[in-house]
Amino acid sequence: MDLNKAWEQIAAIFIAITGVAIVAVLVSKKSDTAAVIQASGSAFGNSLAVAVSPVTGNQYRIDLSYPNSSGFVLPQLGSYLPY
Repeated sequence: MDLNKAWEQIAAIFIAITGVAIVAVLVSKKSDTAAVIQASGSAFGNSLAVAVSPVTGNQYRIDLSYPNSSGFVLPQLGSYLPY
């Protein structure tokens, strides 16, 4: 299988799952759409900060809490890393 075809299939599956999730959130009476949007933005922000931290040299504390909750925060691992 061509590698480009594999990535196209992975992207299509990801888009389909995301589409179903969006529709489910929009049509559900119990959904808190604003909190879901905030959580997805927070997830993207965490991913972006972790991705650039080796370049900037900043340590980033990943926040896994759901919006408006205390949640769980991963400990700093900077002192444990070998570099």
